[in-house]
Amino acid sequence: MGSRSTRPKSPSGQFGGADRRDQRRNLGAEERGGRWWGPSPSNPPVLGPMTVVGQSCLLHNRRGSVTILHRSDSMDSSWSMEIDNRFPSRHHSHHHSSSHTTPIQRALRSLCIPLERLHIMKGHMMQDMCKGLSRQTHAQAKVRMLPTYVCSTPNGTEKGNFLVVELCQNQVRTLLVTLYGDGNMSPQMMYKIFDMPESIMQGEGEALFDFIAQCVSQFLAETTTSDTSSSEERLPLGFVFPFTCRQTQLDKAELLSWSKGFSCSGVVGKDVVQMLQSAINKQEVGGNGEGGRWLSSWRGWKSSQFAPGQLSHVEVVALMNDTVGTMMTCCTEGRPCEIAMVADKGSNCCFMAEAYLVETAEETSGRMCVNTEWGCFGDDGSLNDIFTPYDESVDEESSNPGEKRFEKLVGTLYLGEIVRHALIALTAEKALFTGTDIAVLKEKGVFTIQHVLDIINNEDGTTDVKRVLEVLGLQPSERDCGRVQQICRAVVGRAATLHAVGLAAILSYMCQTRDMETLMVNVGVDGELYKGYSRFEEILQSVSRLLSPECLATLLPSRDGSGRGAAMVTAVALRLAAQRRAVNEVLGPLRLTHADLEKVQALMRQEMERGLERGDFLALDLGGTNFRVLVVHVTEEGISMASEIYVIPAAIMRGTGEGLFDHIIDCIVDFQTKQNLMTQALPLGFTFSFPCQQVGLDKALLLTWTKGFTASGCVGQDVVQLLRDAAQRKQHSGLQVVALLNDTVGTMMSCGYDDPKCEIGLIVGTGTNACYMEEMRNVGTVEGDQGRMCINMEWGAFGDNGCLDHIFTHFDRVVDETTINPGKQRFEKLISGMYLGEIVRQILLVMTEKQLLFQGRPTSKLQTRNIFQTKFLSTIELNGLALRQIRTILNELELDASFEDSVLLREVCQAVSLRAAQLCAAGLAAVVEKMRENRGLDRLSVSVGVDGTLYKLHPCFSHNLQKTLKDLAPNCDVSFHLSEDGSGKGAALVAAVACRTASGGQ
Repeated sequence: MGSRSTRPKSPSGQFGGADRRDQRRNLGAEERGGRWWGPSPSNPPVLGPMTVVGQSCLLHNRRGSVTILHRSDSMDSSWSMEIDNRFPSRHHSHHHSSSHTTPIQRALRSLCIPLERLHIMKGHMMQDMCKGLSRQTHAQAKVRMLPTYVCSTPNGTEKGNFLVVELCQNQVRTLLVTLYGDGNMSPQMMYKIFDMPESIMQGEGEALFDFIAQCVSQFLAETTTSDTSSSEERLPLGFVFPFTCRQTQLDKAELLSWSKGFSCSGVVGKDVVQMLQSAINKQEVGGNGEGGRWLSSWRGWKSSQFAPGQLSHVEVVALMNDTVGTMMTCCTEGRPCEIAMVADKGSNCCFMAEAYLVETAEETSGRMCVNTEWGCFGDDGSLNDIFTPYDESVDEESSNPGEKRFEKLVGTLYLGEIVRHALIALTAEKALFTGTDIAVLKEKGVFTIQHVLDIINNEDGTTDVKRVLEVLGLQPSERDCGRVQQICRAVVGRAATLHAVGLAAILSYMCQTRDMETLMVNVGVDGELYKGYSRFEEILQSVSRLLSPECLATLLPSRDGSGRGAAMVTAVALRLAAQRRAVNEVLGPLRLTHADLEKVQALMRQEMERGLERGDFLALDLGGTNFRVLVVHVTEEGISMASEIYVIPAAIMRGTGEGLFDHIIDCIVDFQTKQNLMTQALPLGFTFSFPCQQVGLDKALLLTWTKGFTASGCVGQDVVQLLRDAAQRKQHSGLQVVALLNDTVGTMMSCGYDDPKCEIGLIVGTGTNACYMEEMRNVGTVEGDQGRMCINMEWGAFGDNGCLDHIFTHFDRVVDETTINPGKQRFEKLISGMYLGEIVRQILLVMTEKQLLFQGRPTSKLQTRNIFQTKFLSTIELNGLALRQIRTILNELELDASFEDSVLLREVCQAVSLRAAQLCAAGLAAVVEKMRENRGLDRLSVSVGVDGTLYKLHPCFSHNLQKTLKDLAPNCDVSFHLSEDGSGKGAALVAAVACRTASGGQ
């Protein structure tokens, strides 16, 4: 079937949909108080051949074509009906006075649906889609939204041989597809069709799968030569199984229910993939080639890869239904396709949904193809008002009354029956076949979809219509032929329109969940109705465009059915499996086991014990380029404060020590002047976040500068004294430095003011550190054994002695070697925000080199040190962030990222940030367990005061840290408090405590 490229007509402005912001608010909305809340136009017109709204209406002409007719337009004689300019309160024939309409008009009107009602129907379907995707409401949803575990579409690199088995209506089709990695431009195929006896379709399940396996055996026997290579070469098989299944993996699917005439016993509730694999394993290649029909897509086919013998090399790796197969078929030839619709005996649609929204599956990154299974839409009664008496009769005569109501309006299995019941009813009203015998119409199934299609596709009068009806045994008049044709077109036109409603719901849902203003997408289409009804595509595009004007769908006809698509699913699955192995090899060293973390916890505990015995309390925390001055008023009622941030210019950071501390004093004076505090002598708590040996509360020797500071004349000096000297030079006598602390201790003190149980301080920002309250008796260098002392751990240096070498990866070593202090602060380099972005960049370089990212082409920007900022991790890992926004970040780095690149980048960021959180938790676990044991408690309850941008701003860090801590320290109840002002407020509190202690306070 050739490609058709009919573009949607441009509707007039008044047919536009609701504002997209309103649509996003009302996604999956509901009807409340008689007013529709959901995706619908502000003043929706009514769609139907009998209705005019405003200045326009949409009509089907006698040839079934769809057009928008304006009030000023003249009517062509081809239009089948008059125009009624009333607003019908209901559109069914039984709601209108028979005195004003003929039976034919009432019948036709009953089969037409107003545009307003279509908008409401679209909203209901979107609501049901949301229910189907939610874990909480999935069981009640009529639109099932079943995950398929197809998480990627072809990228053109797929190659190899792939076997396909497609279970059709009463046939089994076997295919051998060869892909060449050429963009899938020229896949080669050979296939054979086997007819299936009805006894198989309604017999035992084991017999069905044995029959399928025998077809595979015979097919391979006839594509095999004797001089072949080993049959042990794996031959992957994709299985097209067009029935409703609950999939838990790509190769694991439980049949929920049979349909389409199948009723094999012992299959419902079973894994059909396993049943097919078991049947294949029992077979041997053999057979004489009889009983099938051969078709090949090229000459000179040779299958020297597969040898006769056991079928043990055949492995079922993927299962999908025909809808998914159609989508993947239409992905070939370089055209991405993300939606597929099958309009056949049954009806279904699938699309690529954001994986995090598919709550019934475990996958949370990227996208996943979801089968809507929309045939059951309306089973809750939401379609009752559009069901005609003819539809009710068809439903009552079906094998499942009250079920699959939507499918019974649109499926070709039912359209002929709807027409049959309509003709019976019209004959009873003497509108058809007057005075003739219509006994043949009383027979169920006599009026088939092929009869309907033959009637409506006739463009040359009613000659062919009469022939079709006479073949059925009817004796139609000329008038009968015209009216039967009208009924057929109304029934099929309604089916096409309802397909468009479903498509519009999916289009708007995709547009909204991807946070896009406009969606352009390819839609693969297949099925008997699509292929057989010449106007189906036109109606589908026109109506869906009216209902979802923000979306532009291009229809792609499916070629070769769903078989080629099944091969593509299988090929993509193998490509992704190979990629997954390579990705795991790269990221594996960063993924820490519980045992790994327990070992880190134990090592931290050992280092803590050594540090307390030795009495060396190193200090390190980021000073940074900003300096903040604040005043804190501590009263019995609480704490109030005012602050201001000052910049430390790079020249001062790298100048002299006198220049640096003079600048700090200038900032303090400026602040006190603005706050009218110059007349007061204030005690000052000085937060100084660099490595120090703290000799006393107000005395600390700077060990080394870090973070870009190189001010001369400071290393080895008492920084408190340097500040006092600067104050003296500036003649600022009102400054009394009474305490020095780093930002970690300040954070603990800040939170501890509000929570007496806050005995741990934690900083996880650009740097990281922790402090905690230790029993005095355990601090060997301090006199006295009563009470507790705050221990500044300086855990950033944990591992500098080599004890963490076993968890350092290649990427960590590269990052460490390029820092200003190689071999130092090694724990900090695994955790803090200053280094995580650079670790990610190193991983991206390796993955690009391995052809796992960016088509193996790195950019000069990606090779630039520190170009990948840690803030990118926080942005990329935001749950629900549209992947196109990740691609925007990558575009800033001049990287041409595909959708799959974006998914993989998110995984890399998650691996790096998760490890950082877990290591931080291991350190904390050592702290809280030590506190618990030192106090002789079975269970410790303690609070942690936390500050730092990584902890506060990263979307997952705090959760991962707390979860891991709970696993590693199950006997400790640890709560976390964010420090509202961080270390500055804590510094003031330490200053207050120091003043109280100096004056003899308790």
